[in-house]
Parts: sequence; structure tokens; C-alpha cells
Amino acid sequence: MTQKHLVTLIPGDGIGPEITRAVTDILQAAHAPVEWEEQTAGAAVLEKEGEVLPQRVLDSIAKNKVALKGPITTPIGKGFRSVNVALRKALDLYACVRPAKTLPGINSRYSGVDLVIVRENTEDLYAGIERKVDDDTAESIKRITRGASERIARYAFDYAVQNNRRKVTAVSKANICKFSDGLFLEAVRTVAKQYPQIAYEEVLVDNLCMQLVINPEAYDVLVLPNLYGDIVSDLAAGLTGGLGVAPGANIGTHAAVFEAVHGSSPTLAGQNKANPTALLLSACLMLRHLGEADCAQRVENALMGVLREGTTLTFDLGGTATTDEFARAVIAHLK
Repeated sequence: MTQKHLVTLIPGDGIGPEITRAVTDILQAAHAPVEWEEQTAGAAVLEKEGEVLPQRVLDSIAKNKVALKGPITTPIGKGFRSVNVALRKALDLYACVRPAKTLPGINSRYSGVDLVIVRENTEDLYAGIERKVDDDTAESIKRITRGASERIARYAFDYAVQNNRRKVTAVSKANICKFSDGLFLEAVRTVAKQYPQIAYEEVLVDNLCMQLVINPEAYDVLVLPNLYGDIVSDLAAGLTGGLGVAPGANIGTHAAVFEAVHGSSPTLAGQNKANPTALLLSACLMLRHLGEADCAQRVENALMGVLREGTTLTFDLGGTATTDEFARAVIAHLK
């Protein structure tokens, strides 16, 4: 009997529990060798336990080394900071990896897109170093370090080598942020010299956004500081059908958390309408991370079959299927 991987499962809130249930049902049907250790976090936990990310959640992930996480609501402009940011900082999940690839049957203006966004995940403006100067002025400090920049650059080049990618592009705004982004580029250049087999180039982030809209096929692996990576990864998701089909992984030296890129959509909660594709693709990334590539491919093939067929799609993909119906269709395509 195959030994099962113990994985922390965080269903999240809003639509999180619904899409998480759909994904775990599909993985069970695929006989994925995974056993779940469920942990709750988010707004509902804040009311009960006084914090959105209890230590028990961090302890579980640290023990199991891998987690699958549904979306969790983050208030805008007030309240607690993002649980995602807190997880990344607490577990040093320094690499945010977000593939953006054209999927069959998904309505998009583009075809042939195959990008991987590698985003530094621990510093930049997301370090949360900010203060209110007075009632009319606030300051946020952008922090870039050589160590974190070299680490994310090395991850990007290693990823390119391991996945037969052809090129790494470093993205910055070094013409304006000459010290911070300049240091980032200097660090990436140092690492790039150690990978002569991988093509290397640099582009300013504003130009990149234009180029991605004009010719996304020109890019392969993008490595970026935190803020630019967050923005560009959403742009890249827009090239391939939106956040509903965008997977994500947060990788560290000792732990990894896999999650859908989209939010918790609380207005849709409990309606059995949400699309589980992004979380399912994230689960496939998780399976590959666990060394279960064959199972991941079977699940992906089943998902692609449903998308290609186009008869059992959720409302955001132009269909009328419920979350449960979509999951059952994927299960029916498993081979």
C-alpha cells in the first residue's frame, strides 16, 4: 500500500469551504495518496480565538511541510493584515510561483500563453513597514535586500533548468527606484552568470505590462520583487481566463503552501456556484511537489477534458453547472 502524505488543509472562508470540498472529493476519486489534517483560519476564527492565524495552524504546516489552502477574506484598508502575508512571513515561504497557461475551452483573447511568475514573497512593501506621519500623511518603506533577491533569482533559474524553460526575465523599476530595484537587478545578474544555459534579459515593469498585452508569447519565466510580482501575476491570469483558473504556490526551504490566487468572494458563499479550477490546479502543483506527478497529470487531464468538452462549466466560465456538478464531471473524466 502506498504511504500517504499528511497535508494540512485550510478550507478558508467565503467560497473556500465549497471549492475545497470539491477538490478533496476529486483527489479522493483519483486515489491521491494524501491524508488531510484540517485547520481553520480567517475571520471566523478571529471571533472565536482572537487571531486570524492561530499558532496551531503554523505548527501543523511546520510539522507536515505541505498545506493546501482555500481563500481567506482580507479587509481592505482596515482590520487584520492578510493571512497569506502572515503565512509567508512566519514560514519563510520566499518564492511565490504562479503559472499562467492557456487552457482548452477557456474564453480568452490570447492563445499559446505559457508563463511562470516567480515573485519574491517576504519583503518589499509587503514587509509592512509603514507609519502615519500625521492626519494627512502616511509612509510605507520599500525594503529590498541582496540576500532575498539572490535567493529568489536562484529559485527562478533552478526552476527554469528543472522544467526545461528557455529564458528568465528580471522585472524592476530600477530607472526610478535606483537603490532598491537597482540592488534587486544587481543580485539577479550575479545569479544569472551561474546559469549560462538559460537566456537572461531585463525589462522595466511598466514596459512589461504593455509587452504582455501585445505579445505574451515572448516571455517565459519572470522573476520580480514582491509588489510587481503580485500585480503582474494577476495581469498574466487575465491573459489566460482570469483568477478563477489561476493556481499558486508559496515555497520555502522547509514548507510549502498551495492556494488559489483568487479571493474568497463572500457574496457567493453557500450558493454552490464557485469554480474550483484554480484550487484544483494548485492541488496538482502540490502533488508534483510531493513527488506524485502521475496522479497530478491524471487529475489535470480530467480537468482539461471537462474544460475542452464545455458542457459542465460554472457560471464564470459561461456555463450553469454548480460547484458539485463540475467536480463530478472531473471525476467522471478520471482514467
